[in-house]
Amino acid sequence: MKKSKYLLFLISVFAFLLLASRSSFLYVCNNWDDANSYFSVGKALFNGKMPYRDVFDQKGMYLYFFYGLAYLIKSTSFFGVFILEIVFGTIDVIGFYKILNLYISEKQSAFLAPAAYATIVVSRSFWWGGAAEEICLPFYIFGLYLILSYFRKEYQDSTMGADKLLIGGILAGFIANIKFTGLGFFFAWMALVWLSFVIKKEFVKSIKACLIFLFGMFLPFIPWIIYFGFQNSLYEWYWGYVFINVFLYPNSQDGGAFQKLYTFAKILYWLIRDNYQYFVFALAGIIFTVLERGQKIITRLIVPVLFGFLFLGIFIGGRTLPYYSLPLGVFSVFGFALIGRIIDRFSQNHELTSSFSNVAIYAIITVVFSAMIFDLSMNVPFMSEKEDSYFMFRFKDEVLEKENPTLLNIGCLDAGLYTITGIVPSCRWFQTQTLDIPEKENNPYFEQERYIKEGLTDFVLARDTYPECIYDNYELIDQADYSYSGYDFTYYLFQKNQ
Repeated sequence: MKKSKYLLFLISVFAFLLLASRSSFLYVCNNWDDANSYFSVGKALFNGKMPYRDVFDQKGMYLYFFYGLAYLIKSTSFFGVFILEIVFGTIDVIGFYKILNLYISEKQSAFLAPAAYATIVVSRSFWWGGAAEEICLPFYIFGLYLILSYFRKEYQDSTMGADKLLIGGILAGFIANIKFTGLGFFFAWMALVWLSFVIKKEFVKSIKACLIFLFGMFLPFIPWIIYFGFQNSLYEWYWGYVFINVFLYPNSQDGGAFQKLYTFAKILYWLIRDNYQYFVFALAGIIFTVLERGQKIITRLIVPVLFGFLFLGIFIGGRTLPYYSLPLGVFSVFGFALIGRIIDRFSQNHELTSSFSNVAIYAIITVVFSAMIFDLSMNVPFMSEKEDSYFMFRFKDEVLEKENPTLLNIGCLDAGLYTITGIVPSCRWFQTQTLDIPEKENNPYFEQERYIKEGLTDFVLARDTYPECIYDNYELIDQADYSYSGYDFTYYLFQKNQ
C-alpha cells in the first residue's frame, strides 16, 4: 500500500468533494457570492487587471492567483475550482497522514487520514465550497506536522533546524497572503519554537531562529512586491488588503476582559454545536495530546496552544460568519490519532498483509464517510436543483445576446452572473461591498451610482434596490425572485438604452 495510498487519498477526496462541494459537477452551480467574487477577481488578474486598484475584493493575492488558475481550466463554471479543491484536499489528507504517523502505525494512518478530512468537509463551516479558509488548510496542516515532528522526534537532542524554521515561515507567509486572520496559529507556532530554544538556554540561537522564520515568511511576499511595485501600486495593495481589513472591516465590541471572555466562550459553544462533526474528534484529540504519557510539558501544550491562538486570531475581530471556523477542523486529526492508538493497542489483527484487504478496508472507509456526507452535508439537497431554479441562467441568455457585454453588480456581492457569462469586471467596484469608507472617491456606493449615471456598463444586475437615476440610461428588461439561506430577494436586470 506504500505506493498506492496517494492514489487512494486522491480518490477519497474526489468522492467526498463530489458530494460536499457545490463546485462539483453534481451541482448546477456554486452561487456563493464570496466564491464568485474570488473567481471574478482571479479572472480579472489573468486578464491584465490589478486587484484592489482595478477590481476590488479584500482577500489576499494567493487566493486570487489560485482562483485565476481555476479560471484558466474552465472560464464559465466552477469546474476549475473543483479541481483546485481536489488538489488542495489531497494535500490535506497527505498532511493528516504524516501527522497521524507520528502517533500510530503507517497503515492505521493511511486508513484514518481521509476520515479526518471527511469530518471537515461535511461540517457547516465548509459552507458551499471554495472558501479562503479551505485554501488555507494545507498550510495549517503542514505547519502542525512540522512542529509536532520536531517536538516528538528531535526536541530532546537538538533545537529546530533552519530548514524547518524556513518552511514554517513560508507557510505563514502564504497564510498572510490569503487571509491573515489565521496568523495567530503561526504566532503561537514560532513562540513555542522560540521557547524551546530558551529552555535549552540557546538565547542567541533563539533570535536567529526568529529571523529565519521571518525571512521565510517574507519569501511569499516577493512576487507581489514585484507585481505591485512595477506598477507603482504598493499603496493600493496595502489599502485594499491591510487597511480595509484591519481598520474598517472588524466589528469588535467594547467591554472588559470578562465580557470578552464570555463572548469567546459563547462563540466556541455555538461553533461546537454547529460543527460537531469535527469538534467531537478535535476536543477528544486535544485532551489526548495533553494527557499523552511520556511527553515533555511543552510537547503537551502544542496542540491546545495552537488551537487557542488560531481561534483568537480568527474571532478577535468580532465577526462570526459560519465558514470562519473551518481551519479549526484540522485539529480533528488528533481525535483519529486517539482512535488509531486504541486500535493499535487492542486489536491483534489490524496489521493486514493482503494488499487486496488493505484496499478493501480503504474502500469501506471511503464509502462509509461518503454516506455520512450524503446524509449530513447541508449542500446535498441542492443537487436536485436545475438551471431553471436559478435566475442567473435566464439573465445569462439575455446578457449574451450582446457581443462582448459589460456588467455591473449592485446591491450585493457577486451573484454569479460574471462567472456564467464569462464577463471580466470592467469597474473597480464591480460588486457592492459592505464597507463604510469615508473617502468619497473610494466609497463603493457613491462610485457605483456614478457608474450608472455615466452608463459605463451595458448591463446592471441589482438586488432588491437600485438608484432612481438608473432609468436615465437603462431600461429594466427582466426581474426574478430568488430565495436562499432563509432570505428572499428580488433581482433586476437592466440594459443600457440603445
